[in-house]
Amino acid sequence: MADGTFAALMLIAGLADMNANHCGTASGCLGQGYVTPRVAFSAGSSLERRAETGPEAYLRYDFARTIGPFGQAIGLSLGEESGAWLGYGLTWGTTFGKTPFYTELHVMPGLYAASDSFDLGGPLEFRSGAELGYEADNGWRYALSFDHRSNMSIYDSNPGIETVQFRVSMPIR
Repeated sequence: MADGTFAALMLIAGLADMNANHCGTASGCLGQGYVTPRVAFSAGSSLERRAETGPEAYLRYDFARTIGPFGQAIGLSLGEESGAWLGYGLTWGTTFGKTPFYTELHVMPGLYAASDSFDLGGPLEFRSGAELGYEADNGWRYALSFDHRSNMSIYDSNPGIETVQFRVSMPIR
């Protein structure tokens, strides 16, 4: 799944959700909605694929305004092997029935600055991934996340990189 599969899954799930729950309403398919904004911090490691394994920290802010079923987020990551990345994009999430468990997918284009030892190919890199977690009664979320960054072969070199992280997010009210 380290090739943009998460981006395709988010698009398919989001469009299905849009058709089932948003189109035909007063606000329309891409009508504005609101959710609780969140700040999330993740820490983990890049996986040894083409880059060396190394730590990475990731800070993300999820905005309150939604566009149909899609949330909006901005993120910043810094890693020893994975360089620095700043991006903005869309999220889509769902819960598992009435349980406190949830999943979320995201796609975020962004700007990348290479580390000393690893270059992803160019300054425009796309981050897509999945998160599986638990939301406590107070709104705090605890999750495992996996994501992939690459440039979709818009540059000659496209090695890609994956990270696995533990994420904690808190609601901002």
